[in-house]
Amino acid sequence: MRQHPTLHIAALCLSLLALTAAHGETMSQADYKASKTRIKEVYKSDKAACKLQSGNAKEVCEEEAKGKEKVALAELEYSYTGKTADRNKVQVVKAKAAYEVAKEKCDDMAGKAKNVCVQEAKAVEQKALAEAKMNKDIGEAKKDAAAEKMDADYTVALEKCDALAGDTKASCVAQAKAKFGKK
Repeated sequence: MRQHPTLHIAALCLSLLALTAAHGETMSQADYKASKTRIKEVYKSDKAACKLQSGNAKEVCEEEAKGKEKVALAELEYSYTGKTADRNKVQVVKAKAAYEVAKEKCDDMAGKAKNVCVQEAKAVEQKALAEAKMNKDIGEAKKDAAAEKMDADYTVALEKCDALAGDTKASCVAQAKAKFGKK
C-alpha cells in the first residue's frame, strides 16, 4: 500500500522545527568556512547521485539535494551567528525545502489526486511558516518584555537615589546608569 508523501513531509517539518531549538552556539570563522565548503561538496555529490535516476524520481532527488543544501547552509549560518533572526530563517528554509520536495513528489500523480497532494503540501508548508513566524514574534515579545523590565528597574533605582543628597546621590545615579546601560 502506497503511503501519502505529504504525511511524511509533515512529520519531517515538525521534527526539523524541533531540532532548530538545539542550535545557536557560535563557531569560529575557520570552522564556518570549512563547514560551508563541506556542505557544497555534499551537495555536488548528492546531485551527481541523482544523475543515476530518470524522470520524476530524478527531479525529486535533485529537489531533495537542493533542499538539504539550503537547510544545511541556513543551520550553519545560525550556528555561526547565533542570531534569533537566523534561527527563524532556518525554520523558514526547512518549511520551503520540504514543500518543494513534496510538490515534486506530487508530480507522480495525476488529476484530482495530484491537486489534493499539492494542496496538502502547501498546507503543511503554511503551518510550518506560521510556526516560524510565531516563534519570531515570541522572541521579539520576550526581548521587548526584558527591555521594559530593565527600564522599570532603572526607574526604581533612580527613585532610591532621589532619597540621597550630594556626592552620594550623584554616585548612586552614576551606578544606576552603568548597571542599566543608560547614558
